[in-house]
Amino acid sequence: MDKNKVKLGIAPIAWTNDDLPSLGGDNTFAQCVSEMALAGFTGSEVGNKYPKDPAVLKEKLALRGIQICNAWFSTFFADGKEDETIDGFLSHMNFLHEMGAKVIGCSEQSGSIQGTDKAVFDDKPSFNEEQWQRVAAGYNKLSELAAEKGMKVCLHHHMGTAIQTPAEIDKFMEVTDTSVGLLLDTGHIYYSEGNQQAITDVLSKYVKRIPHVHLKDIRDEKRAQVIAEHRSFLDGVRLGAFTVPGDGVIDFKPIFDILDKNQYEGWMVVEAEQDPAAADPLEYAQKARQYIKDVANL
Repeated sequence: MDKNKVKLGIAPIAWTNDDLPSLGGDNTFAQCVSEMALAGFTGSEVGNKYPKDPAVLKEKLALRGIQICNAWFSTFFADGKEDETIDGFLSHMNFLHEMGAKVIGCSEQSGSIQGTDKAVFDDKPSFNEEQWQRVAAGYNKLSELAAEKGMKVCLHHHMGTAIQTPAEIDKFMEVTDTSVGLLLDTGHIYYSEGNQQAITDVLSKYVKRIPHVHLKDIRDEKRAQVIAEHRSFLDGVRLGAFTVPGDGVIDFKPIFDILDKNQYEGWMVVEAEQDPAAADPLEYAQKARQYIKDVANL
């Protein structure tokens, strides 16, 4: 892949988990970003231990050659919470803009069970047509607001939400303007569908609308356990269903090939939520970095 077009980042979720604060609770911000740099990454998303003051955060990151490339934002358009979602988005967007990020990864959390104890495969939510139209109108507005700052909004499809499956991704892409992007998350598509082809199908179909990529791998036997035992999304995290590229079942070479063929330009971010007590964050960051170097020549 083109080193001048593609940059590599890693998410802090391997060090401290925002959804499960007990995972990595003792790990500090300084340790997190220092080990990111030590492993050879130049970008990061934002975790709950990161300084909220942009000036302070910029200073700490500059010492380590790290820049912010994105941060999660939850939307609740399907629930009819347009005004409060947009208010929160504006603050979030302005922070990211000041940090120099170009994309804003959003997840539609109306009805989401990802943070609950509900079985992630049995109890996932779905939207009716009215809810889909609310989502479309909301994301189109977010995209317009972001464009004023020279930024791009993209939808992060996610397990336990109503935009999880390829069919649901298709629906979202159909009802939104082409200015709205898709954050491709390799792990979440595989987790949802259980096969590699689903990833390459979604990627091939929407590659021109993908401004940001999450590189996440899956341990198939842990996914099977989650399904068989009717476990929650967070149970899957604790069990170790997610891991870094090169440590699971996904072959990333065809994914990198499609991105390269279509001249992808932007960040690819390793994001693998694990228990840092069981999966040393630095060790796994280095493992991911070496795999990407070997397979994508980055």
